[in-house]
Amino acid sequence: MGPRERQTRHRAKTHTLPVIFGSFFAFFLIFCVAFGVGMVGNVSRWLSDLPDYTDANNYMVSEPTSILDANGNEIASLYVQNRDIVEYDQISDYVLQGTIATEDERFYQHHGVDIVGIMRAVVVQLTGGSEGASTITQQLVRNTILSEEQFDNTIERKVREAWIALQMEKIFSKEEILTMYLNTIYFGHGAYGIQAAAQTYFSKNASDLTLAEAALLVGLPNAPSQYDPTVNPDLAIQRRNIVLSRMVRNGVISQEEADAAAAEELALNVTEQPDNGMYAYPYFVEYVRGMLTEEFATDVLFAGGLTIKTTIDPTIQSQAEQAALEYMNELGVDELNVGMTVIDPKTGYIKAMVGGRDYYADENHINYATLRRSTGSSFKGITLAAAINEGMSPNTLINCSSPMKITDDYTLQNYGGYSYGVCTLARATAVSSNTGYVQVALAIGNDKIIDMAEQLGINTEEAGLDSYAPSMTLTGGSVGCSTLEMAEAFGTYAAGGQHRGSVAVTEILNRDGEILYQHQDSPEEVLTAGEAEAVTGVLEGVMVGEGSGASGYPYEINQPVAGKTGTAGTSSQATDLWFVGYTPQLSVAVWIGNSQSNSPLPSSLHTYNTVLPIFRNFMNSALAGVAREEFPTGDTPDYKPASSWDFVGGNVSGTDTAETAETPETPETAETPETPESVDSPESPSSPSSPSSPSSPSTPNTGSPSTPTSPTTPPSPTTPDPEPEPEPEPEPEPDPNPTTPSTTA
Repeated sequence: MGPRERQTRHRAKTHTLPVIFGSFFAFFLIFCVAFGVGMVGNVSRWLSDLPDYTDANNYMVSEPTSILDANGNEIASLYVQNRDIVEYDQISDYVLQGTIATEDERFYQHHGVDIVGIMRAVVVQLTGGSEGASTITQQLVRNTILSEEQFDNTIERKVREAWIALQMEKIFSKEEILTMYLNTIYFGHGAYGIQAAAQTYFSKNASDLTLAEAALLVGLPNAPSQYDPTVNPDLAIQRRNIVLSRMVRNGVISQEEADAAAAEELALNVTEQPDNGMYAYPYFVEYVRGMLTEEFATDVLFAGGLTIKTTIDPTIQSQAEQAALEYMNELGVDELNVGMTVIDPKTGYIKAMVGGRDYYADENHINYATLRRSTGSSFKGITLAAAINEGMSPNTLINCSSPMKITDDYTLQNYGGYSYGVCTLARATAVSSNTGYVQVALAIGNDKIIDMAEQLGINTEEAGLDSYAPSMTLTGGSVGCSTLEMAEAFGTYAAGGQHRGSVAVTEILNRDGEILYQHQDSPEEVLTAGEAEAVTGVLEGVMVGEGSGASGYPYEINQPVAGKTGTAGTSSQATDLWFVGYTPQLSVAVWIGNSQSNSPLPSSLHTYNTVLPIFRNFMNSALAGVAREEFPTGDTPDYKPASSWDFVGGNVSGTDTAETAETPETPETAETPETPESVDSPESPSSPSSPSSPSSPSTPNTGSPSTPTSPTTPPSPTTPDPEPEPEPEPEPEPDPNPTTPSTTA
């Protein structure tokens, strides 16, 4: 039995009396709800100025939407361009039935408003679940002729929407309503309507879609950016399979058909469409468009005549592009790409976004600023905040020897086998000690790190943090984050512990100039001012002396700088290079990696000659002539005694900051580092031509937050940092295979 035959069963002609009774009963319940809240007197007024819902052409009206930068200049004009209207019989049966099974399985039983669906949704929500109750007809009304009102979550809007839905079902057939719906919804990648989606993703007509292809497209409108198969193929397949299971549940296809479709691999044949008016900052504009289409009705963006005011600063954007793209061109490696995000920590405003080297040259338009990549040791900046928040002092002593037995079957080592001996937490951060930080993660607990990451703005579920054991990969940075998330997270430290979610849009106006949305600043305290000061003090230590962020590229600004480097990959070759740094004015995250997924980078590339110069060049330009500003300060946190922490490498006796603010002396039992014949420090080659001996841990760099060393006076390029070898290697991530010791730095 084919889909058309199954569909015919649902479309048996209904009798006039049940139709009238069903419509009357649905509206009667709506009327009762309005009456119950004292609104019955307003119902007639609410329904007196309804738009014309009788003409199907009204559902296709479009007026361009203007996107403005922070200075009020237009950077894009969005309009309904990539849309090709098709008739009901030009749409694959699989699309028709898959849409009904996924969005409104009682589509052929209700008359515009599904009372049964509403009751079921209420029950599901009361039991802690989540289920929508809007019918396809209601969604069509909301996304088209009432698109401006969709921002209004009031009873008035819901009554108007329900009433129009009931009236539409008297005027248009089910087939006409379903066709209008499929011609208007957004499928991502600039495709509006099922025909445009079929052409965009598979280069074929909507009538020719296979079951697997149809199920994939049907699943996209729920979250077009998240399920974009060109960016997130695994998520797209998961969503496709959900659609298939619902089609089986509704008797549209058999389980055998579903299994066969689910076994198919993605076979995309993408056809790129015009840029839809994005003539400046296409990565940022696409980010704004994707964000708003997931949050609000789709056609309101491309057909509502809106004015969208954004946070992008054209000057800072230009400086970021120049710093990133010029340096990438100097590297001369075509396979490399770059992602960069700049945020104002005082507001959360996204001031610049570099999503890649060339938006139009990349047929997939991948935004590397928002793409998740392994963060490497830059994630230690998150673990550091969690540790200090839990009461661990920056002067807490940790055995950072290498190798170190973490569990019975897992041994970890610092990069190159370098043994730092006894270090403070501050120095362990500066030198990026793996053995030290895994002990910190174990001591405070995996849940504390995950909770801190969440509070700092990282989507821990999408990053997969819950699945990681801290002793192996959590604090080492194998988790995937975006530059947008990391800039937001570190910006919290720059703001004295006040977290603000990243902001791209400040205001939305309708075609009449009325405010539909306005951003309200609502910071949340994640760290006390004193805790944030302590974190910043430690991360300032990364930028000087033996710190992994100290190199021979001088700053030309008079500002304090803090940050953390990161390198991800195998024990022999890096795949991702990171630097996340900040001043009081700006928080910046820079990533460089291979455009071809996790392919290794050339062995000559490290953080010191890629992401760090980009950061410095940008800061030198963006903050040139800006008066010096200091990081926020606060009361010294109430640190716990050293005896509170149970470290795998053994608790080290000595003086803790909880007892005195003086730099702790290294106890007699401090381990003297062994210097292998060929040891590389991956991220601090100030002057590789004449390396000096590794610094002894007998005088650890505490990086005390109360008296941080100013990063504005980095070591001279003629005075090398301690480097055992002239050619540094990347800092690979811990190997999850416990039989192979890690060499992450």
